[in-house]
Formats: sequence, C-alpha cells, structure tokens
Amino acid sequence: MFILLIIIDLLLIVSEVISRLVIAVSFVTISDFTTSLHLLFYSVLIISVVYFVVRSQTRQLISIKKLLREKERTLLNIENQKAELESKNKSITDSLTYAQRIQEALLPSEDYFRRYFKESFIFYKPKDIISGDFFWIGENEESVFIAAADCTGHGVPGALMSMIGHELLDKIINVDKVKRPDRVLEIMNKSLEKTFNREKNIGTIIHDGMDIGICVVDRGKRKIQFAGAFFPLYIIRDNRLIEFKGDKLILGETPEGVSFTNNEIALMDDDMVYLFSDGYVDQFGGSANKKFMYRRFRYLLMTIYRFPVEDQKSVLEENIKAWMGDTSQVDDILVMGFKPVPSGRI
Repeated sequence: MFILLIIIDLLLIVSEVISRLVIAVSFVTISDFTTSLHLLFYSVLIISVVYFVVRSQTRQLISIKKLLREKERTLLNIENQKAELESKNKSITDSLTYAQRIQEALLPSEDYFRRYFKESFIFYKPKDIISGDFFWIGENEESVFIAAADCTGHGVPGALMSMIGHELLDKIINVDKVKRPDRVLEIMNKSLEKTFNREKNIGTIIHDGMDIGICVVDRGKRKIQFAGAFFPLYIIRDNRLIEFKGDKLILGETPEGVSFTNNEIALMDDDMVYLFSDGYVDQFGGSANKKFMYRRFRYLLMTIYRFPVEDQKSVLEENIKAWMGDTSQVDDILVMGFKPVPSGRI
C-alpha cells in the first residue's frame, strides 16, 4: 500500500513536469519548430527530465524498502528475545517456587509450635518467593528451644544461608545436646567462619553471616534463657515491656573465641515473649515514607499483647500492610510470639 502511494506520487510528478513543458512549448510560434533539430531537442529534454525523476524516485523506493526490511528484522529479533526471556523467567520462577516448598517443609508450622506453647503465633512474610529469615523449634530433654534468624540478604542467597543455619541448629541442639543458648551461638559462629573460610576463598571477599536470637524455655523451673546476635528479646509483663538486647556480633563475621551473653530470666504467669527480625521495623511507609522503627513496634506490641494470639498476628499483618501502602517490601519479615507460662500453669 505504501509503495503504491509512492508510485502514484511519482506519476503525478511526471505529469506535472510534462504539463509544464507543454505550457512552455505552447508559447513558442510554429516558425520556431521549422527544423527537426528543435523537435528532437525538446523530445530529448522531456525524456531526460522524466528519466531523472523516475530514477530519483526509484532510488528512494529502494532505500525505503531496505529500511523496512531492517526494521522487520529488528522487530523479529526483539520478539525472539522477548520469547526467550519469558521462557527463562518461567523456568527461574518454577525453580524458586519449588525451592519455596522445600524451605517451607524445613520450617516448623504454627501447629508444631503450639504443641509446646498453646498460645503462640508466627508471622512470616518473605520479601521474595524464598526467604533469608528462618525459625527453628526443638526440644532437648526438659527444655524447648526457639530460634529466629535473619541471614545475609534475602531471596536465593539468604535462603541458602538459612538452610545452613537450620542444619547447624539441628546438629548442635539435637545431636551434640548443647543446652545453653550462648554456647549454641558460639559453636554456630565457629562453624560458619569455617564454612566461609577466607583462606580457601583467595581473591573472593565473602561477608556472609546471620543475626539470630535463641530462647531456651524450661517450663518446669519457670525460667527462660536468651542469647542473641543483634537480635533482642521482648517480654511484656503487667503492662511493662522488658527488653533484653543481643550482642552486637554477627555470626560468621565474629572472630572465634568471642563469647555471647547468656540472659537468664524468671518467668511469670501470662508473660508474652516476642522474637523478631528487623524486617518489620525497617519497612518504609507511612505518609512520610519513613521506617516503621522500634519505637512504633514496641508501642504496637504493648497495644496488642493481651489480645488472643491469632488476633495479635492479624493486627501485625494488617498494620504493616497499611503502613506500606504502595511501597514495596524491603526485607523479609518475621515475628514470633508466645506465652511460655500461661495463666494458672505451675
């Protein structure tokens, strides 16, 4: 269609040239054409003009046709690349979804948590399909261990680190029978430092580690031990929030031999205990698009700690969703809450 329009334009141009020549010729008297030489001259002139016009338009048509072919090839390449990217994206997403199922199979469920603490909840919201935050629950004789951890990064790197952390906790607590949380952290730190030994990674700078908090609850003795690496522990008792800060040390990046602080706390009826990663408090949002921060988080917990645990979880979820608005989630989120000694329990 485009070429046809160009040809029509060409014919119109030629017609216009001929018309102008005819008009010019009409003003010449008959006597001027007395010789055949004059006739030949005007004939050649007209033919030459038509030839050069046609030649010019033909070159333009060839150039336009070449340009159209190049654009068609470019468009075809773009479509092929798009199809290839979509195929690769689907393959990656399928792999991540499968990895998510594996990761979720390793994490204890809320029902499992409630086997030990009837009044408990886990609010777990990965940033991506898979998460760098993880939690671990287990029993060692008379004590119950609860761990919450935040590994370097999120997504695939964080998920790989979380699996290493999960296996270390399982071995240290269930196989080696280590009972104190500070000792668990010291052994984990040594193991992670060995795993990412800088000497065997010459030329590669590796800064992989994890923040973690571990509680050991002895319900018979009504006490809880806590040790943390950048993780705090909150206990709310009689409308008062008590904070036990973790050491400012990162597992895997702390020199071997450094000790962690072991906090031993007597428990009371209806104490509400919280372990959490920094994903909730670091989330941007609100009217000024600022971080949620610890101050707001503590106030929120003080507001809801007397609620049934399911309601606490719902409030935490709805609150962070409202806070985020249209802002993207910046990190994995993990909040665990439980009552180690419910009312009336001895």
